[in-house]
This record gives sequence, structure tokens and C-alpha cells, in this order.
Amino acid sequence: MEFKYCVVLITTPPEEAEKIANLIVEKKLGACTNIIKEINSIYWWQGKIEKDKESLLIVKTRTDLFEKLKEEVKKVHPYTVPEIIAMPIIAGNEDYLKWIDESC
Repeated sequence: MEFKYCVVLITTPPEEAEKIANLIVEKKLGACTNIIKEINSIYWWQGKIEKDKESLLIVKTRTDLFEKLKEEVKKVHPYTVPEIIAMPIIAGNEDYLKWIDESC
């Protein structure tokens, strides 16, 4: 089954969140990007457990734009291995989904 729309999650240092969110919307790679200013992340990195404060970007977009979105974010993202993951939108408000089409 193919899905036309997706939600993309991107973690980033808090000081980079707005810059990356603006880039996504300005380049029409996402209709909307929400910023959750502070999350606590605990993760494995280079053989040890790390703990950091990060921001979480939630991007609503079309699935066909994911690869371009990923490429553009990786160009400006400060992490060596940034989290950029997509999850399908399996159903939604038709008016909202139409707005995604019109905005991207």
C-alpha cells in the first residue's frame, strides 16, 4: 500500500530548530513544521549512552517530497547522523490533506 502523505520527525539542537523549520517551509518541502522546543533524548552514540536536550520538528508533507526534504535538511543539519524519519499518514481530514497538496 502506498501513502501519499507522511509526517517527518527530525531532532535537532534547539538553537537550529527554527532555521531548519523555515528552510523546509520556504522550499515548499513541507506544508507545516511544528517545533517542540525541548525534549530529553537518551541514545547510543559511539559506544556509549548520551543524554541531550534537543528540539523535535514535526513536518507534514507529501511522501514524494521526502527524499528532497532529507537531502536539504542534511545539507544544513549539524549532526553527523541526523534523525530524519517518515511515518505514513494513513487517514486524515480531507481538507487538511488538500491543504498539504496546495502548500507543497
